[in-house]
Amino acid sequence: MIEDYEVSSGNVFADLGFEDSEQELVKAELTLQIYRLLKARRLTQTEAAKLLHTTQPQISALMRCKPVSVSVGRLMEFLTVLGQDVEVVVKPAASRERLGRLSVVFEPRSL
Repeated sequence: MIEDYEVSSGNVFADLGFEDSEQELVKAELTLQIYRLLKARRLTQTEAAKLLHTTQPQISALMRCKPVSVSVGRLMEFLTVLGQDVEVVVKPAASRERLGRLSVVFEPRSL
């Protein structure tokens, strides 16, 4: 039995036709890391909002992985407040024929 399916590009936002799909994927990946860090600390949304200098509704959105009005820069600030080093690397695109791309790489904590 053959079923119709579409092979993913690896970016659900691109597959759904989002105009800024790479930026949306970066925001989703950063938000997921923030979610994990907040869960690990067992902070209430109010405590997290105070720590991150934002509002409880904004934390609520983040905890539902919906960073609706938060910039990539602000998400990176949240990560630094949560004890993470954030490094931005700028390098030439892999191919001169295409635009550069955005990506996020997480390094596991070494013991």
